[in-house]
Amino acid sequence: MTVSITWLPELAYLYLMIFARVGTMIMLVPGFGEAFLSMRVRLGLALMLTLVLYPLVSPDLPAQPVDMMAAFALMIHEIVVGLILGGIARLIISSLQTAGSVIAFQSGLGFAQMADPSQTGVQGAIIGNFLGLLGMVLVFATDLHHLVLAAIYQSYAVYPPQAPIMFADAYQLAWQVAAKSFMVGVQLAAPFIVFGLVFYLGLGILSRLMPQLQIFFIAMPANISLGLALLALLIMAMSAWYLNHFAAGIRLLMGPG
Repeated sequence: MTVSITWLPELAYLYLMIFARVGTMIMLVPGFGEAFLSMRVRLGLALMLTLVLYPLVSPDLPAQPVDMMAAFALMIHEIVVGLILGGIARLIISSLQTAGSVIAFQSGLGFAQMADPSQTGVQGAIIGNFLGLLGMVLVFATDLHHLVLAAIYQSYAVYPPQAPIMFADAYQLAWQVAAKSFMVGVQLAAPFIVFGLVFYLGLGILSRLMPQLQIFFIAMPANISLGLALLALLIMAMSAWYLNHFAAGIRLLMGPG
């Protein structure tokens, strides 16, 4: 009895096609593509998710081409789609960095900089880094990472491998997500903007009344203390607002319906 293994090349081709998109998105999407996760962990997640999606997605993939260059072009197509969708998803969480930077400057903590452990690894305001880590924890605590995984699967219905890459639509979607994230970041920091205006206005009046006294130097501890107290009072409302923004942004990537 002979055993035929002619199906192995097609199986490997379909698996690599799925892994090209899924692996690229896993390296970028919020929650799974964080900088503190090692490359091996992210690679293992991508391989396991590809295995899970294989029976669901493989029937809709194009047949294995005879020409090697055609197969290579299809793989590049999937990698580019993964880069576009993963990059747009990464823009969603930039609202917390925006809010954290504004809060830090209004609270007198703009000078407190540290490397961001969750996203880019570059120097950023310490409050922004704290909010970024908090947002990631809340995404997993509220099971919104399931929505991210659903968006990866739904991407095959919105952006099928046979269709050409819609760069114009991706450009418009990226600008829409970036603008919405910036707006949400400013909205999250709005109470601190009002606090900063009132506080520094009062300090300005005091400095005119008592010019011989270094008002701004003396009031800096009060500014930091009041800013941290206001952050403690508003952190729950800010978290709920951010989670709604995160869910709406991921659903936007999943297309209509």
